[in-house]
Amino acid sequence: MTSLRFSLLLTIAAGSILSVRAANHPPATAQVYITAQETGQRLAPGEPLHFVEMPQPSEKQDAIFVDASKTFQTLLGIGGALTDASAETFYKLPKDKQQEVLDAYFDPQKGIGYSLGRTHIHSCDFSSESYTYVTNDDKTLASFNISHDLKYRVPFIKEILAKAGKDNFTIFASPWSPPAWMKDNDDMLHGGKLKPDCYQVWADYCTKFIKAYENEGIPIWGMTVQNEPMAIQKWESCVYTAEDERDFVKNYLGPTFARDGLGKKKILIWDHNRGMIYQRAKVVLDDPEAAKYVWGVAYHWYVGDHFENVAEVKEAFPSTHLLFTEGCNGPYSTETIDDWKWGENYGKSMINDFNNGVEGWTDWNVLLDEEGGPNHVQNFCFAPIHGDTKTGALHYMNSYYYIGHFSKFIRPGAKRIISSSTTDNLITTAFVNQDKNVVVVVMNSTEHDQPFYLWMDNMAAKSASPAHSIITLVVR
Repeated sequence: MTSLRFSLLLTIAAGSILSVRAANHPPATAQVYITAQETGQRLAPGEPLHFVEMPQPSEKQDAIFVDASKTFQTLLGIGGALTDASAETFYKLPKDKQQEVLDAYFDPQKGIGYSLGRTHIHSCDFSSESYTYVTNDDKTLASFNISHDLKYRVPFIKEILAKAGKDNFTIFASPWSPPAWMKDNDDMLHGGKLKPDCYQVWADYCTKFIKAYENEGIPIWGMTVQNEPMAIQKWESCVYTAEDERDFVKNYLGPTFARDGLGKKKILIWDHNRGMIYQRAKVVLDDPEAAKYVWGVAYHWYVGDHFENVAEVKEAFPSTHLLFTEGCNGPYSTETIDDWKWGENYGKSMINDFNNGVEGWTDWNVLLDEEGGPNHVQNFCFAPIHGDTKTGALHYMNSYYYIGHFSKFIRPGAKRIISSSTTDNLITTAFVNQDKNVVVVVMNSTEHDQPFYLWMDNMAAKSASPAHSIITLVVR
């Protein structure tokens, strides 16, 4: 798809969403946007649907029931990770392609309107090298500086904020590992644990990172305690038990944020897969002295679905918040880059995560190069957009469009509402935006087209979901 055609389609879509459905007004029409495997449609506007009276559908008429009177969590945002790899790839592209990436991701009219970003505290696997912000054994942190990040990552994030609007974009940070000298294995890689006598200096280090970025004009909304704290990886990693994480938050990170004027910054625990999420949340949140510092629980998708575990955390701890902080497909391969399953992985996760209470959803790298990097341990993977640093060409994966069916139309401040499917062939979620637009997302991962009625307030509109497709319906 050419960038001109891409921009035109998204501009048309943006114009349609401006219509407002007044509260308590029966639905009249729904504008449809579609991405389907066996067509060239990618976030493409379809024919509008028209509602007619239907007080009671038949059981033989498959339907999506939408109830905007029942509201749940408020959306923080949808977006991706702003890594060293993304920033380095960005600045190796021609200027016009850099602008296209910014428009495609961060402009809500021309693109899909990302509003949430994750970045990392010093290096992660998607950096070209391991590095920290201090010299070895500097427990005073007198040498602390972020000069490494000023070459690519800080300028990249500044361009994103200029495009999206600083007030419309939320950024949080995650550490992959403390510096090697703070750990019991004397290595940033391969797991290891934070030394007890370095708990305070590491907490101080994290506050210095937040303040350094904010001095560059990059507001940091919050941070997760540790990326994947049960994983011993060949890249930057650090192991915390649930009790370790609880005590670090309770005795060091939380009090240090409060001491340094960062008490309003959000702290999130876990930041790992859904399977262990309940046990990890319980250990920390059952301790009131730790829980008082914790805004929410962060998680990833890499080991099983376990969507019900997310709901159980919300049921057991209703005042806590849930944030999906990382997911990606891989390993990178030019032979499989256009497989349709990659987009469907995103659609399945996003629908189920939202329906189980998540308030924000963050993809992994927003941009990678033609090899799925750069990455200093060859842990290459896919990103929704790949930039060829040799030719300057951009490749949009279908995952970009699948994410866009949510991020473009469901905006920060929206509240989730009921969207209930009567057929296992369709999964769905729905939100009502602050301007009262009702947005319904429907995904069909089967081999067959699926007709259905979109039903609201005793009114129904006849529709159909093509095989292997995702559709967004904006009701007015």
